[in-house]
Amino acid sequence: MESGSRGSGRARDSAIDARILAVAGRHLARDGYAAMSLAAVAQEAGTTRQALYRRWPGKAELAAAVVAALAEDEPGDLAADNPFTVLVAELTDFQRGVSKPGRLSLVGTMLQDTTDPDLRARYRSRVIAPRRARLLAALESARHQGHLAPDADLEIALTMCTGAWYGRELAGAPIPANWPYRTASLIWRALGGTIPPGTPPPTPASGPRADPK
Repeated sequence: MESGSRGSGRARDSAIDARILAVAGRHLARDGYAAMSLAAVAQEAGTTRQALYRRWPGKAELAAAVVAALAEDEPGDLAADNPFTVLVAELTDFQRGVSKPGRLSLVGTMLQDTTDPDLRARYRSRVIAPRRARLLAALESARHQGHLAPDADLEIALTMCTGAWYGRELAGAPIPANWPYRTASLIWRALGGTIPPGTPPPTPASGPRADPK
């Protein structure tokens, strides 16, 4: 039974909120927006459709709440005077997030024609845009400090930062060990930079996706 569901003066049960959002996230990633069923979400979450509708009046609102929950806190200011370190840290954080169960499938959902345009726009603004802004800030800082060539093409480099991950996933290629450092190094050199001394690659991430090649 849902606690706090009776009486207008009783607080809403946050545990049920979290459970519904977790289930909805799995369904959205697995089934896509068009096929996601609120009845199925409520059943798996162990609550009722009425309780779900009291929280979110429709599928668009529930999906938007799922996207809002995906927006991660901005990483702290990591060695702002060393843009290369910041770039590696951002890519490490990106790898950690996109490797979570269902995250890559959710990216595919956002590219489907049947996905609600407002939901797609919300995903871009809450999840994609902040990451791109931080990556671009690191590259712009590096160019401003003279670490990269004055004519470095940051627009293309920005897409390469995360696009390299999606390209390997679509090709079915294992993600290599030290992917963040190696990707940052390649982009850095392509933009006319030299890897700063004293920045050894981090320890390879553990897990089945790591590949030594």
